[in-house]
Amino acid sequence: MNNWYYKKYIISLILLISTCTFAQRSPGDMDRFIDALMKKMTIEEKIGQLNLPVTGDITTGQAKSSDVAEKIRQGKVGGLFNLKGVGKIKEVQKLAVEESRLKIPLIFGMDVIHGYETIFPIPLGLSCTWNMEAIEKAARIAAIEASADGISWTFGPMLDICRDPRWGRASEGCGEDPFLGSEIAKAMVSGYQGKGLKSNNEIMACIKHFALYGASEAGRDYNTVDMSRIRMMNEYMPPYKAAVEAGAGSIMASFNEIDGVPATANKWLLTDLLRNQWGFNGFVVTDFTGIAEMVYHGIGDLKTVSARAINAGVDMDMVSAGFTETLRKSIDEGIITINTLDKACRRILEAKYKLGLFDNPYKYCDLKRPLKDIYTKEHRAEARKIASESFVLLKNENNLLPLKKQGNIAVVGPLAEAGENMVGTWSVAAVLDKTPSLVKGLRETLGDQAKVVYAKGSNLVSDTAYEKRATMFGRGLHRDNRTDKDMLEEALKVSANADVIVAALGESSEMSGESSCRTNLELPDVQRTLLTELLKTGKPIVLVLFSGRPVVLTWEQKNVPAILNVWFGGSESAYAIGDVLFGDANPSGKLTMTFPQNVGQIPLYYNHKNTGRPLGEGRWFEKFRSNYLDVSNDPLYPFGYGLSYTTFNYSNIAMSSKDLGMNEELTATVTVTNTGTRDGLEVVQLYIRDLVGSVTRPVKELKGFQKIFLKAGESKEVTFKITPELLKFYDYDLNYVCEPGDFNLMIGGNSCDVKNASFTLKM
Repeated sequence: MNNWYYKKYIISLILLISTCTFAQRSPGDMDRFIDALMKKMTIEEKIGQLNLPVTGDITTGQAKSSDVAEKIRQGKVGGLFNLKGVGKIKEVQKLAVEESRLKIPLIFGMDVIHGYETIFPIPLGLSCTWNMEAIEKAARIAAIEASADGISWTFGPMLDICRDPRWGRASEGCGEDPFLGSEIAKAMVSGYQGKGLKSNNEIMACIKHFALYGASEAGRDYNTVDMSRIRMMNEYMPPYKAAVEAGAGSIMASFNEIDGVPATANKWLLTDLLRNQWGFNGFVVTDFTGIAEMVYHGIGDLKTVSARAINAGVDMDMVSAGFTETLRKSIDEGIITINTLDKACRRILEAKYKLGLFDNPYKYCDLKRPLKDIYTKEHRAEARKIASESFVLLKNENNLLPLKKQGNIAVVGPLAEAGENMVGTWSVAAVLDKTPSLVKGLRETLGDQAKVVYAKGSNLVSDTAYEKRATMFGRGLHRDNRTDKDMLEEALKVSANADVIVAALGESSEMSGESSCRTNLELPDVQRTLLTELLKTGKPIVLVLFSGRPVVLTWEQKNVPAILNVWFGGSESAYAIGDVLFGDANPSGKLTMTFPQNVGQIPLYYNHKNTGRPLGEGRWFEKFRSNYLDVSNDPLYPFGYGLSYTTFNYSNIAMSSKDLGMNEELTATVTVTNTGTRDGLEVVQLYIRDLVGSVTRPVKELKGFQKIFLKAGESKEVTFKITPELLKFYDYDLNYVCEPGDFNLMIGGNSCDVKNASFTLKM
């Protein structure tokens, strides 16, 4: 029987190869191969390639009897997503390549957002490293692990510029700045896709969410977006465009509307801009139920919105089943053409071809790979190093940090013993019980050098908040039924003999991410009460702050001596936090989103426009100026801000010339000196202001950065090259231009503390 099955398998494989031919190994022959294949396809099979259903978990042995299995056999499925396990994926792939009529392989996708089983910091935290090599390495490792488990397609990177931290998905993006976002986009696509998807450890990227999703009104998920074309092109589109230019293979339409038309049915967005102007040649997939949700937007029934989506440029329908249920009828009625269907089908087949699935449908199904490629010691070491580089030191009064590895250390707070919570949002493949808690990590780091004692101190949120939304509790973060008074008394008792208190407070993993928007960004009331009482002890306190977004820390900045924002640092968080707290690693993270003084300032971002009545620099309030009555216009912590255990001094800027011609370049150089006693990393940031334009221009824009390592006492020259290309922007008519005139140039360690120079761009 086994021998018979083996012969049958070999015959099936030979038939598959003969159907597909080896000609498709040459990229130049892709069109001929797909032409030949599509001639054999029925309309229903073409529509089937556009179908991406949800499967749930298919256990081994059940795949052949599930509902989706029959659809696969009938050629009515193009791919599946979030199915974990190479054995399960191989079993399902066999249905497609051995039991369907044309034996077209499936594509398997997953939300591999910031790691697979080795989890890296949430994307917002990753962006705070300002280290493109590290970010690309994190994506590369994620691709290696995901591909080892059968995944060939990831729904990332998320490149939505966000300037409103109320939006929960700020955690999933790369901050507020389009220049930095574009650099991250290129690094992530390169990390996922490697050297062109040739290897079985390279997976296809999917840019999301196209477009403008991070600008939803009121910071509320899925909400309306309405902005001018000039603003979207200058401030929101650059990261998407950079990812397209980097060769990303697919793109995901966003939930929001643009110009009154949902992105999923927006022809200007998906065809005129994305394909015709930017030259994108991959495929477009909807977000989860994106087509069906347009019915609620009020632009038609399922048949109508499905036709609008494919006519706009959507190629694959995620979950809605709008294509499989309605497209044939729309074709018969002439609402969509066969040519439109063929274009969409071709793009899906091209993606599978580029992935090498026609040549080898089991390319990502090596059952030996998971053991040697997933959650390895080497991968975890990289995750630990990168996590420590993502943490942002917000305050360090009297150099309280780093702590000494001695004495009694009290670790207090609802996030101190929450290992499963450390990986943060969108870590769908993580094995949560492998992630140590902060307490466990610190104990392992310290060994017998110091004693670590623990008390929870409070629940994450008050009883009232919990009753309103129990899901605010993160994974592995269970509600304690003791009274607030009992937990507080325990914390104070545990802390009484401590030399220092580490307060592990902030958000849970589930308080940020999709559908996790907040209007109050301060510490939850019970945590603030706990922190207040701990401060009354007079003990030195380090606030280790967990968050998935900028939060309001005005009170904490005033009252707490040291604040270390650790975001959600991934599977090695606990060890990385210990590395930084005790000085084995020097913090070098810099903020990529502005922290406001209060929620009323939002949206608050560094590269804003001036008004006709700007507030004078350094002023709190002036009559008839653009300011508030009750708070200054200043942020609590500006974009680019982050402290170190050492200090850095910047020289004045040396310019190679004060004039720049249209075909020339000039250089701006500063000398950066480590004036402290510890080695450290510094992010040197370049900002430029276009002083006079045909349209209003931002007060400053990030135009370059370099992360440098300096030993204590060491100096280095850092040089930036300035070209006319660097000065281009979209004008009123959406022409991409640079205009002659005067420019200010600023270099420093954050967007506020800078050295200044100037130059003139001449015709």
